[in-house]
Amino acid sequence: MFSFLLPNDLKYLEGKILRSLLKVLTFSFLGLILFIPSALADNTANRIAGKNRYDTAVQASKKGWSTASTAVIVGGGAYADAISAAPFAYQKNAPLLLTNANNLSSETKSRLKELKTKTVYIIGGTSTVSYTVENQIKSLGITVKRIVGKNRYDTAAKVAKSMPSTSKAIVANGFLYAEPIAIIPYAAKNGYPILFTNNSTLNSYTADALKSKGIKQTYVIGGNGSINSTLYKRLPSPIRIGGVNRYDISVNIAKKLTLNTSNTYVSNGYSYADSIAGAALAAKQNKAIILTNGENLSKEPRAFIGNKNIKNFSVVGGTSSVTSKVMTQLKNPAVGKTIFIDPGHGDQDPGAIGNGLQEKDVNLDIAKRLNSKLNSAGAIPVMSRSNDTFYSLEERVKKGANANVDLFISIHANSYTSSSQGTETYYDKTYQSANSQRLAELVQPRVVSAFGTRDRGVKTAGFYVIKYSKMPSVLIETAFITNSSDASKLKSVTLKDKAAKGINDAVSAYYR
Repeated sequence: MFSFLLPNDLKYLEGKILRSLLKVLTFSFLGLILFIPSALADNTANRIAGKNRYDTAVQASKKGWSTASTAVIVGGGAYADAISAAPFAYQKNAPLLLTNANNLSSETKSRLKELKTKTVYIIGGTSTVSYTVENQIKSLGITVKRIVGKNRYDTAAKVAKSMPSTSKAIVANGFLYAEPIAIIPYAAKNGYPILFTNNSTLNSYTADALKSKGIKQTYVIGGNGSINSTLYKRLPSPIRIGGVNRYDISVNIAKKLTLNTSNTYVSNGYSYADSIAGAALAAKQNKAIILTNGENLSKEPRAFIGNKNIKNFSVVGGTSSVTSKVMTQLKNPAVGKTIFIDPGHGDQDPGAIGNGLQEKDVNLDIAKRLNSKLNSAGAIPVMSRSNDTFYSLEERVKKGANANVDLFISIHANSYTSSSQGTETYYDKTYQSANSQRLAELVQPRVVSAFGTRDRGVKTAGFYVIKYSKMPSVLIETAFITNSSDASKLKSVTLKDKAAKGINDAVSAYYR
């Protein structure tokens, strides 16, 4: 087709085509390299921590301020003062720092110098921040102002009166420190003060603050056990945000007020100093903070993370406050995802029988191991049965649907002739065909590797539980009970545990 071109023209054209092709291939290759890490990335979880509570508050301040003409300081154990101080600090564009009651903490002293602070507001009385500390701050050339009342209710009321005018306020129990922490970012951003009561009485300080500020509406934090219904009805146009526990309350606050979860702060629901410092930083960055158990990611935050598909976290507090296990759970892309585990057969329906094994027992053993691993990894596993009970196929599908699960995994063992052997994973094309296939293709090689069985591949079939489950669903035939070699592997505790780990790893890989 290029017969009309001269020889030199042909060489030029051939060279140009070759160079263009190489260019396309090079960019395609680079694009693939650049694409794969982000596509296969785990969640991110960064830790903000210091060697103690004072240093953790300092480290949190470094994430929000390089300089600050104004800072707010409270006693390291004066949690009520710190909670009421946080929205005030936000209004002053000031970091919230902590100190020892009797001596200015060295970390805080250094930070005040770094920030080039000119004015410090001390919130609280001399029992929490002494005159000695006040004088030590003044010796740095810093002007000190103190906001203090006769008690925590009065101090919070005086802080409220020092804030700009607003028609709304937060009301919480002044002794249940964990409950209002998660609302600090919302209160701070909107300029709402946080005021305190006890369970049943509206003290005069809070009542006066509500009246003098002209508060028309209140967000009441905590259930009836925190602020009872009689007191609740006395508050201006109250809206209650409660929960079954402190973790649930933090989640419900984020839900109710639609807080920004693009990078969610996480802290220990019992490490008040760390979590309040984290909430003050979350306010600065307009993010949500949720609370959890320091040893294990609590159920309520898990479900919230899974439902909101949150991928990025900032954990406030050291490993004594929030363990490395929680960090690992947060980094797992399957964190908070609800996974249905269906051990096939049960009770009067033993399934396949052979070589001293009953399928129902093998299925349940692997399923329990998978349940434990998924839970430890941060997912929310739900089992169709956890003992030798029989449920119909229809009941199993219904259980998965009612639990609103994200994935459905049915575990079985195979049977045929004594020479048949190997592992195979099935999916159905009725619902979620592509996603079910992808899950099957992640599960199959991992189970094969765990058991060392013959790879019989990924297949399609209309098995009831995967045909009628509307979420991505797979059915795993782990090995043949009727084959002596396969059966010996199904008897191995070690190999069954490896198979459960393989399925767990496949679930994480599915969400990468």
